[in-house]
Amino acid sequence: MKIFKSLPFKLLLGLVIGIVVGLVANASVMTVIVTIKYVIGQIITFCIPLIVIGFIAPSITKLGSNASLMLIIALILAYTSSVCAAFMSMFAGYGIIPGLNIASSVDGLKELPGVIFQLDIPQIMPVMSALVFSILVGLAAVWSKGKLIMGVLDEFQKVVLAIVTKIVIPLLPIFIGCTFSGLAYDGTITGQFPVFIKVILIVMVGHYIWMAVLYGLAGAYSGHSPLEVIKHYGPAYITAVGTMSSAATLSVALECARKSKVLRSDMVDFGIPLFANIHLCGSVLTETFFVMVVSKLLYGELPSIGSMILFCLLLGIFAVGAPGVPGGTVMASLGLISSVLLFDDTGLSLMLTIFALQDSFGTACNVTGDGALTLMLTGYCEKHNIKEEKIDFSF
Repeated sequence: MKIFKSLPFKLLLGLVIGIVVGLVANASVMTVIVTIKYVIGQIITFCIPLIVIGFIAPSITKLGSNASLMLIIALILAYTSSVCAAFMSMFAGYGIIPGLNIASSVDGLKELPGVIFQLDIPQIMPVMSALVFSILVGLAAVWSKGKLIMGVLDEFQKVVLAIVTKIVIPLLPIFIGCTFSGLAYDGTITGQFPVFIKVILIVMVGHYIWMAVLYGLAGAYSGHSPLEVIKHYGPAYITAVGTMSSAATLSVALECARKSKVLRSDMVDFGIPLFANIHLCGSVLTETFFVMVVSKLLYGELPSIGSMILFCLLLGIFAVGAPGVPGGTVMASLGLISSVLLFDDTGLSLMLTIFALQDSFGTACNVTGDGALTLMLTGYCEKHNIKEEKIDFSF
């Protein structure tokens, strides 16, 4: 049947098999699984900068004279979404956390075995370097009207697309299965379930509320049904849950967004890779709620509202610059947590631990929210009669 060959089924199957194997596997079996996950992770990680360059740079050239404007709009959308999500989480925290009785015990996880061998596959450049490189090269090509470089970028996009469809996407179900095997084996899914379920259910409700807000606004602004976008995002959501990385989910997110009939293809190729690196609304929402939970647990009180407002405003900036990798948002903002909220080492450690327990769902919110922002970009282009420019690569 067709459903058994679909990507969502393969991803869910990998997830379920991974959990089952992790619950019954011994250390020897887990050593093999950890090694497989490591190697596949290296391959996927290596491809991420290629995907960023292959889609963002040529997409900017196709925007022509509107490229600079669209970049500014995309940055404003990403920052606004993250900051507003943080404020929503902050108000929810002040209202909900005082009435909760959340245990702070997150210790006792079983240690995963090491890999059999280490096969390092370094990226050609860091993801943020690839993002800046793509923007600069794309803009310079537009400003200089360089047909040669535009043609090269267009061909490179086709090459990267082949890598994504033939290599990255087929490996994702295996990678997700290995990831959840590790989570089941070390006890994250079972031993830490009480902590996991209490905190995750709260933030997941916040994720869905914020996604509804984003898609509602996008639909109202663009005049298109947001359901025509979000109904295709199932595979991307599942992949994000498994990889815990917006960047690693990029290939599937592109495939999902391209199926939508209301998103312009040039906005998909431009917006989805860009937002995967600068739009981390789910992670920001989660981190804001969690710093308040940890403050209450360790220090006996919630942070002052002045401190939280400053924290939210700055966290939005950190989120734009944070890498779209597992734990990227919280790692990038550790200095902010310690300097603004005055967390000590114990607080930072507990923050990292609890954040890691839910990172997959925050990432899924990030990725799914990118579709809404791309719909806003599409609406902007249509309202301002910005047409997709056709580039003549002949000489």
